[in-house]
Amino acid sequence: MPGIVCTSLRIQPGQKVAVKGDIQSGCDGFVINLGKDQDNLALHFNARFNAHGDVRTIVCNSRNKGQWGKELRESNFPFQEGETVEVVFANDKKELNITLPGGHQFKFPNETGLETIEFICTEGGLNFRSLSLV
Repeated sequence: MPGIVCTSLRIQPGQKVAVKGDIQSGCDGFVINLGKDQDNLALHFNARFNAHGDVRTIVCNSRNKGQWGKELRESNFPFQEGETVEVVFANDKKELNITLPGGHQFKFPNETGLETIEFICTEGGLNFRSLSLV
């Protein structure tokens, strides 16, 4: 179930967007989706504290016309329940560069070919605070 949905955005290649929120105590995880709409996601960012068999793992995926792509797992997990966090996403034609709290970065390939991010939503145990271009 979405926490917040932002539409009609125009985050072009070369631009960065920061999503800030408070992680709920006792949550299983949270999701930040970026793309065109819910069925066309350049990035499905899923931070799992303990969900779907994953513990303290970030699972990333894409979704093209409702079909999921190939998952990528990131083991660096800087999130703590009850903390305020900010995750920065840099839009690029070929990949999304993700900066986690503490400065760790990793890349996720833009398999959908979406150049402009028009849609961002949060789900799960993240109480949305702000969205900003950085």
